[in-house]
Amino acid sequence: MSRFFFSSIEVTRQVFYKTAQSFALVNLKPIVPGHVLVVPTRVVPRLTDLDDSELSSLMKSVQRVGRVVERAFGADALTIACQDGKAAGQSIPHVHFHILPRKLTGDRFANNDDIYPELEKSEGGLPKDLQTAADRYEPLKMDADDDRKPRTIEEMDKEAQWLRTFFEEQ
Repeated sequence: MSRFFFSSIEVTRQVFYKTAQSFALVNLKPIVPGHVLVVPTRVVPRLTDLDDSELSSLMKSVQRVGRVVERAFGADALTIACQDGKAAGQSIPHVHFHILPRKLTGDRFANNDDIYPELEKSEGGLPKDLQTAADRYEPLKMDADDDRKPRTIEEMDKEAQWLRTFFEEQ
């Protein structure tokens, strides 16, 4: 079985979708139910570091995973975001897209744009034992005012298994 890494963090059990050049995984601290990440297989810090084939695979994966997540979580739309570089809020030096299912009514955010500061805060939210960012990135820290608790590997594994079933149907 292949092993998958988000930067230097093994995330194999969290992966629910994969191609030869990209994969999707459930999020440790989702902002909304169904918040997932889509990542290129090759660890590179910036979008411009990907070759054309990798970029194409990544964007096709964002599209396919987005469709499934929207359906699985009964969403009306998606917020898709990429913080490309440290100055943009990226804290893990591995290109990744956030996919967040959104709802017209009942969404966590009354003002849809309030999700963006939350995304920026979430980038620095890995527990100390998973902090392995490259030297040019500041050490990761838990957000003191963040009420989102990290999920257990078992919780993430269960969600990943469930999401895999949507891809088996297609």
